[in-house]
Amino acid sequence: MSITLILIALLAFYVAWNLGANDVANSMGTSVGSKAITLKQAIIIAGILEFTGAVLFGQEVSQTLATKIAHPVLFAATPEIYVAGMVTVLITCGLWLQIATSRGLPVASSHAVVGAIAGFTWVAVGVDAINWSSISLVAIGWIFTPIISSAIAALFYSQIKYWILDQPNSIAQLQQWIPWLSVILLGVFGVIVLPSLTQPLTNYLNERIGLNLPNYDIPLFTGAIAAIGLTVISWRQLEQVADTANNEQTLSTQHSALSTPIERLFGRFQVLSACFVAFAHGSNDVGNAIAPLAAIVYTHRTGSLPINGLTIPIWILVLGGAGIVFGLAVWGEKVMATIGENIITLQPSSGFCAELATATTILLASRFGLPVSTSHALVGGVVGVGLVQNLKSIKFQTLQSIAVTWLITLPVSAILSAAIFSTSRILFL
Repeated sequence: MSITLILIALLAFYVAWNLGANDVANSMGTSVGSKAITLKQAIIIAGILEFTGAVLFGQEVSQTLATKIAHPVLFAATPEIYVAGMVTVLITCGLWLQIATSRGLPVASSHAVVGAIAGFTWVAVGVDAINWSSISLVAIGWIFTPIISSAIAALFYSQIKYWILDQPNSIAQLQQWIPWLSVILLGVFGVIVLPSLTQPLTNYLNERIGLNLPNYDIPLFTGAIAAIGLTVISWRQLEQVADTANNEQTLSTQHSALSTPIERLFGRFQVLSACFVAFAHGSNDVGNAIAPLAAIVYTHRTGSLPINGLTIPIWILVLGGAGIVFGLAVWGEKVMATIGENIITLQPSSGFCAELATATTILLASRFGLPVSTSHALVGGVVGVGLVQNLKSIKFQTLQSIAVTWLITLPVSAILSAAIFSTSRILFL
């Protein structure tokens, strides 16, 4: 690998670093804000599952960003211009994400990447080189992501509130609902993710042993065993927290979010939903950091542009996953506070619903290769919970700041990218 590619890879790591500090932080903010997990635990959980999601599922979204926002065929005669443009995208996204993170604002990194690609393409080739149909599809995803996530979260939380939290004997109600919560939680993950993870095992058993298993048998069996196991464990934990609550004379107001047996058990469910959000985020948003690098490496290796798609080397996915993890660990606390504490006051039950809605929305988008925004989905999920709780509980000033940042990210990144590319073309090309 040449020195130039090493420097570009470090630049992509810098983007992933800032993406981890911003987007990963907001994906874990609800769990930290509800006191279901500590900041240290959030970093460990996100570190493992963001990395896993990025490596296993980061391919599709990365391809969309690398090949479908601009028309690579129009750069066929000048691949060096295309490479310079993708370097500009990395610089632009890294700078904008760092600025936003320093102010604790959960911006949408997908906005920044799409805007930056459109900005340099406009300057380099012209407005016709931008694939407006793809941008329109992505933009529709940005609009509907918070709406869908909000609706799912409101549905989940309204049912939990009605059937469990507001009932006179909520512990007994929760005991009856635990199997269904387990099925819902693992079903979201299993239906979307497990078939892809178990497909290689199914193929191996069918080819080598001749079992002739349908594609859904292994994920269905795995999900059923996991749901039964989670139900049994949760029943035992419910008995433990109920006994503890009966023996307690006073409850600490400092930990009011976990002051009831119900919320303590939901705190355990929320740890799992946080894991799914981290996995979902890694599968989708890692593309924002590594797509430009993947396009550059492909062009360098083949001497041509990724007109018909590209295969992303595993080391690029690993690089993006590692950058995300380190960014969260070093600089993620500010954005966590915004999402977890400054929109509504969260408890584990409400945080669980917001995260489950987020994971559902993002994982579905990842399967279709759509670079949607995790921050959109999570903010939508939190607002959905707030609508069920009490409209007055929502801190609209925080939402206004977040919305403004979302709106300006795409045009600001496009302008910044165009300016950087124009300057670099004058100086170096």
